[in-house]
Amino acid sequence: KPGSSACHVRQRETTLIYVIYMDYNATTPPEPEVIKAVTEALQEAWGNPSSNYIAGAKAKAIINHSRENVARMVGGKAEDIIFTSGGTEANNLVLHTAVEHFRKNCRAAEQGEAHSNGCTGLPHIIISNVEHDSVRLVAEHLQRDDVTSVPVSKTTARVEVEDVIAAVRPNTSIMVRGDREICQRIKSLNKQHERLRILLHTDAAQALGKIRVDACELGVDYLTIVGHKFYAPRIGALYVNGPGTRTPLYPMLFGGGQERNFRPGYTENTPMIAGLGKAAELVTSNLSDYESHMRSTKLYLEERLRAVFKDRIRFNSHYPGSDNLPNTCNVSILGPTLQGWRVLSNCRRLLASVGAACHSGSGNRPSHILLSCGVPSEVAANALRLSVGRGTTKEDVDIVVEDLRETVQLLEEMN
Repeated sequence: KPGSSACHVRQRETTLIYVIYMDYNATTPPEPEVIKAVTEALQEAWGNPSSNYIAGAKAKAIINHSRENVARMVGGKAEDIIFTSGGTEANNLVLHTAVEHFRKNCRAAEQGEAHSNGCTGLPHIIISNVEHDSVRLVAEHLQRDDVTSVPVSKTTARVEVEDVIAAVRPNTSIMVRGDREICQRIKSLNKQHERLRILLHTDAAQALGKIRVDACELGVDYLTIVGHKFYAPRIGALYVNGPGTRTPLYPMLFGGGQERNFRPGYTENTPMIAGLGKAAELVTSNLSDYESHMRSTKLYLEERLRAVFKDRIRFNSHYPGSDNLPNTCNVSILGPTLQGWRVLSNCRRLLASVGAACHSGSGNRPSHILLSCGVPSEVAANALRLSVGRGTTKEDVDIVVEDLRETVQLLEEMN
């Protein structure tokens, strides 16, 4: 049923098995209202948004309305939103812009049009050591030897402000993964020093739809939005604080001039944009209810896991003073045969993952993020990432915990 975490899977044509989905951090099913918005756009707004006839005008109106909804969700203005194919493109666009902005400013300085300290060599990029590959690999590709990876604290799992400030150089072009305190300190540095402006970016893919996100309060220049993480289609957007005016933005693609030439394509993907806008509208209207339900469900999940596995359970996402996502439980069940991949492959009802689905090609190695946060390798190897959704119930939790109990018993008996 729509919005539910449960479904039936036909096995060997005769048996129906009731399975529970707990991988909402990987992707989410589109809400019925989102599906309706996509379908209506396909049927009624199929025209080119640049055209004057009815189908084109309707498409343009839908795109404008969706842009307003997405902007409202992140506390920005409609003109701050650039639609992209997804989060990976948005992250690439930000880092491409930072490097291009550095080079353009340096060329201007060399020609005597401006003076800016730090315009020597290559631009410097600061990232954290727990970044998604669509940030980390892009930074390394663009700059290779001039990327500083700041480690997260092993006691708080957060980047420490002083570590970031210590990493700043005269040629630092961008800081990725800025929280409010880091943004304030970097902006203060920008005012105090005659240097190239340090740009600030955060990838909000996992936060949107779960906790309140306000780009203006956060103080970032760029914020990445990923639709399929909050019950929208697989499309993305980039928040830019005044694109091309207050904040630089340089296109990676060149074509028909769509998205004010920042992200041109032959024609805008109106149906997917309509779905993204509707999903953003739902988040803005219902976030407190979503967050409350997911948090209470996650707490019940942790309670049941403790009750069943007792001292064999380790929660990898519990840190002093940290504000964890309200839906996410990263947990390890201790035992020499209980590696995460092995447990999940033997579960009959639980559908989950050991980490980011986009890293599935990395084999059965422990998550580098957990290792970076100080989780011992033998504990990280057993990690399960259980993420609940808007429709996950306590009954679903009971089924999952019982499935895990049976699976652990099976694996240990086999051993």
